[in-house]
Amino acid sequence: MAQQFNPQGMNAQNIKKRYAVLVFIKGSTAPLVLYVKEAQALYQELVEKMQSNNAVLIEKDTDGPLKKVCFISNQIAALAIQEEQYV
Repeated sequence: MAQQFNPQGMNAQNIKKRYAVLVFIKGSTAPLVLYVKEAQALYQELVEKMQSNNAVLIEKDTDGPLKKVCFISNQIAALAIQEEQYV
């Protein structure tokens, strides 16, 4: 059974999780990685806008390296939620 790398001094109590919503834009190779407090709510909102027949401009403030993003709903190719561990 494989073991996860665990440097000295790190234990399960030190490891935290954060979630990001990945937005794959048509014609782009890399996704937009959006760090927000409520990833599940943002994901659901984007799914609804993606399924809508009307194209709308989506503008979001985020907590990660991208502070503000803007894109059009009909340009979303796919969405995902990613879990990341950090200390």
